[in-house]
Amino acid sequence: MSPGVWTGILLLLLANALYVAAEFGAVGVRRSNIRRLSEDGHRLARRLLPQLESPAALDRYVGASQIGITISSLALGAFAQATVSLALAPVVARWFGLDEATAFSVSVVVVLGTLTATQLVLGELVPKALALQYPTQTALATVLPLQWSLGLFRPFLALLNGTATLVLRLAGISPQPHRHLHSPEEIELMIAESRDGGLLEPAEQQRLHRALGLRRKLARDLMVPLDRLTMLPADAAWDDVVQTVSSSPYSRLPVYRGTRDRIVGTLRVKDLVDRYVVEGPVPLERLMRPVLRIAASLPADRIVGQFRSHRAHHAIVADEAGQAVGLVTVQDVLGELLGQAAEASPAR
Repeated sequence: MSPGVWTGILLLLLANALYVAAEFGAVGVRRSNIRRLSEDGHRLARRLLPQLESPAALDRYVGASQIGITISSLALGAFAQATVSLALAPVVARWFGLDEATAFSVSVVVVLGTLTATQLVLGELVPKALALQYPTQTALATVLPLQWSLGLFRPFLALLNGTATLVLRLAGISPQPHRHLHSPEEIELMIAESRDGGLLEPAEQQRLHRALGLRRKLARDLMVPLDRLTMLPADAAWDDVVQTVSSSPYSRLPVYRGTRDRIVGTLRVKDLVDRYVVEGPVPLERLMRPVLRIAASLPADRIVGQFRSHRAHHAIVADEAGQAVGLVTVQDVLGELLGQAAEASPAR
């Protein structure tokens, strides 16, 4: 066989490997890394970033890779059958004493089997492994060929994506675009791998694991029960309020009406002092502030969101019946996150 035949086979194998690497590189790369490189002026990162920012654009990008894989695989098989199999058939016929038609069939099977194994290793497994191990470098190295392929395959992409969407909808499945999403288990695995690779210190790994573990903790797990809180009745006399505040180390105290599980607000010691300086003794009802209430079943990671959206530092935890059962503060959440006992909260 001529060198041109081997060159053609090699080029088709490389094309297959290129498209496989591009697909896994685009899906596996961290968008934040590409955005940072783009902001630093990296030319290839600037070309790649628009393909990652939009799920629809990423779908087209991956679709172009898949079309390229299919075309290069089919072309490789057809080219090898038309060249290598024809050249090999006389040798098979001479060695095994077969007729021309049978020898050609045998040579086709041998060539396709050999090429399939070669393509699987060199055109699929090796580029996939490299792309998963070095996603940023792979995605950047393949962006130019993929952009050219996007322009070349654009008509086919629209037809094939539309057909795939139609088939999924007929099957009752809502098509989902490609996204850079990872389950908590996958994130924990990436954290462990980063720790093993020396990118994270043990303390950093522990903090990240605790941050992921917040979703498994509920408000009832982090709260301080009512019987451990320093509280004030809404109708407390001024002297009783002053005595309780002066003997308490906390800057905020819950206020209840009737029974301790009916918390109606909180008293800030600063408010009490400021109003006393101006007006003298003031009824507690005029000093207390509204308090955030959250469900006892609220996950800890959502507690942080509630604090942020309401600009609060603490919240009353209520059971299914709406009765207060405890109080949770920012310090409680931080204590769980940092793995340290929460310091005495100024809200208790």
